[in-house]
Amino acid sequence: MQFKVGCDLAYEAHERSLFVFNVQASETESQTVVEDSLTITPELPIESYRMPETGNRCIRFEAGPGPVTLRYRALVDHRPQRAHASDIGETPSERLPPSVLPFLYPSRYCEADRLRHMAATEFGWMDRGHDRVQGICNWIYRHLGYIAGASDAHTSALDSLIDRAGVCRDFAHLGISMCRALGIPARYASVYAWRLRPADFHAVFEAYLDGRWYLFDPTRQAAIEGLVRIGVGRDAAEVAFADFIGVVDPGDMDVFIEAVEPPDVYVPTIDAISISER
Repeated sequence: MQFKVGCDLAYEAHERSLFVFNVQASETESQTVVEDSLTITPELPIESYRMPETGNRCIRFEAGPGPVTLRYRALVDHRPQRAHASDIGETPSERLPPSVLPFLYPSRYCEADRLRHMAATEFGWMDRGHDRVQGICNWIYRHLGYIAGASDAHTSALDSLIDRAGVCRDFAHLGISMCRALGIPARYASVYAWRLRPADFHAVFEAYLDGRWYLFDPTRQAAIEGLVRIGVGRDAAEVAFADFIGVVDPGDMDVFIEAVEPPDVYVPTIDAISISER
């Protein structure tokens, strides 16, 4: 399926500031950017680069003082790999490639080391593999309320567990933490999410199972097979869509995704969905 994705972001810089953005669709073996364009106003020199560990596509530039806007548009060919969830097991720890090992460790927002007992008690008895990670997502969906404004930039997975409320990034952080606590590599993914209402940047997570990264969305707010990846990292600290060094106020923001040829009737998939081996 092909998707048109994009965003319009506005800011007011009160001094000369450094802007860093990660809003461009990423390239994987199952996701191809057919065409895209990115425009900054006022016109400025822009440095484009890819993060070597993840392939995240980023730009940075200096601007201000004054208004700054970003406009991004892309056409993305999305061909996720599908598999029967019950056929996907866990990768034994001794067979995990070195590149995924950092996604086993605790990180700023994912205190996996403090959730090991709970994870073992709640999920240790489940069959290992995709079904167990889906069990984690089911638990999060049942026990946490999806409430706008329930968290902020400082909220961690443990905070969300205590508060029993959060938004997409909090649901993802808790899912990641539970997986890592069980010895399953897991990472945060920012995406353009088809059928998400209202449209916004969305957060999900990927778990490394049977040699691939599989997508999971504990919020159940979007179509899992319609997630166009922007970036991945250990947690939200590594995948912010915008970051600044300087005094910058955010303004209007518009995010969109639309299917080029949407199906006449949409039926949510029960397949396991993966768009990346790495």
